[in-house]
Amino acid sequence: MSDQPNGDPNDAPMGPLVLNLQYTKDLSFEVPGAPEIFATLREQPRVDLQLDVQARPIQEGGNVFEVSLQIRADAQAEGKACFIAELVYCGIFTVTVPPEQLEPVLLVECPRLLFPFARNILADVTRDGGFPPVMLAPIDFVTLWQSRRGEGQVAGTA
Repeated sequence: MSDQPNGDPNDAPMGPLVLNLQYTKDLSFEVPGAPEIFATLREQPRVDLQLDVQARPIQEGGNVFEVSLQIRADAQAEGKACFIAELVYCGIFTVTVPPEQLEPVLLVECPRLLFPFARNILADVTRDGGFPPVMLAPIDFVTLWQSRRGEGQVAGTA
């Protein structure tokens, strides 16, 4: 006996989270001091990272969302800029969860699925740019989301 209506596997219900599509929305890599930086660089660059997650509905009132993982890496050595890498990596997700679970799914689970791909792109672009690849450590998206909520609650009560 089949669980699907009419026994058709194509009628199977979707899971609560489906990744429909993923893509690079924006990618920028610049080496402001090239080519001199390559001749004078004597130490491993120090890389400062900024990370943000955004989510927006594709259609108002729908259950399809674009989630974007935004990463900026600024590398410096000896007081000089080595490179600036900016990546916006996105996914289109269909989310069918109760409204109270929507925010954590969009801002924790969705970026968790996108992160390994964004990490590889950033490593490749920095390596291809002539520097050691930037290998991002795993990100705790739960903590990031909770700290963001805390900032919003503090700002909302002030």
